[in-house]
Amino acid sequence: MKTPSPIHRIAATVLCVAIGISSTVPLNAQDLSDPAAGADAPELTEAADLAIERGFQYLLKTQNPDGSWSNPDGNFHMAGTSLALMAFMVKGHFPGFGRHGAALDRAKEFLLKKAEESSTGYAGGMYEHGLFTLALSELWGMTANTEDNKRIQTALERAVQVILRAQSPLGGWRYHARPDAGQDTSVTAMVFVSLASARQAGILVPTETIDRVVTYLRDQVWNEESGGFGYHGNTGTTLSCTAGGAYAAQLCGMRETEWVQASIRYLENSPKVFNPEEVGYYFYAHYYAIQAMVQAGEEHYTKWYPQIRDALLTLQQPDGSWMEGGKKTYPHPTPMAIIILGTPHRYIPVYQQ
Repeated sequence: MKTPSPIHRIAATVLCVAIGISSTVPLNAQDLSDPAAGADAPELTEAADLAIERGFQYLLKTQNPDGSWSNPDGNFHMAGTSLALMAFMVKGHFPGFGRHGAALDRAKEFLLKKAEESSTGYAGGMYEHGLFTLALSELWGMTANTEDNKRIQTALERAVQVILRAQSPLGGWRYHARPDAGQDTSVTAMVFVSLASARQAGILVPTETIDRVVTYLRDQVWNEESGGFGYHGNTGTTLSCTAGGAYAAQLCGMRETEWVQASIRYLENSPKVFNPEEVGYYFYAHYYAIQAMVQAGEEHYTKWYPQIRDALLTLQQPDGSWMEGGKKTYPHPTPMAIIILGTPHRYIPVYQQ
């Protein structure tokens, strides 16, 4: 078993050395979340920071008594809690630190309790499992209670093993944790981002697994003519699948390849990409797209971020939330919007170049 790389745990002013070597923990969350830390970035506007804070207040008001987040019907606890934790982390708020530390500590406990209750380490449904794995990876070594590190490490290693066992022969993943469940671009992107984060943290992810993902994305779902990605094959390309496919391929080390660069051009040349009425799964699409632009380079990012930032500002509801299609059916829009808006802070390692 490997401990997290110190490089993985140094993000802006965040400092935490490898687990088991020291009890050093992140600086106070109020210091970490100081907007002045990113004052050199012209795209960090006061309006965006205010929107993020309003989003935080909405999340705090809607946190369940057990520490989780879910949709209004009480579903998708693992996805909602994982995303909400990462939304706070994007501005340097971590469990046990600062003004949000207690709420985030309850969320962390919820995830760890669910992990320890699972006989296999599976969080249930590969979408939720991918987000759960990603949250564990980014939490590892970043909590106030250093005794949690071993619990997080154990849960993370088990979660990664579930993913590795579930990879299909073609190289992707679908809804269930079985290799015979099939594959699609959407689930594959969600799952592989979590594997990339875990690998960056020091968890073993075989090169063969990554190679199979590359083969699947390039040969099965990328459309050479358009440069986009399809959902279940290389026809019917969509913005959300292209954003997810591009980001996953970049994390596989394919940034400079022509096929991945073509997918970036596909996104950038789509005239209605910032219009929520024209883009299916708007928040998923832009959750991936902004990170794909970060990976593509500063020129792409600096053109993309102000446009999605301003679009999200107009979509925020009076209560501080964001909604998909005018409904609060899923728990993802608000934390994903916060993560997108908070991209300039660059505190979460997997969201860095």
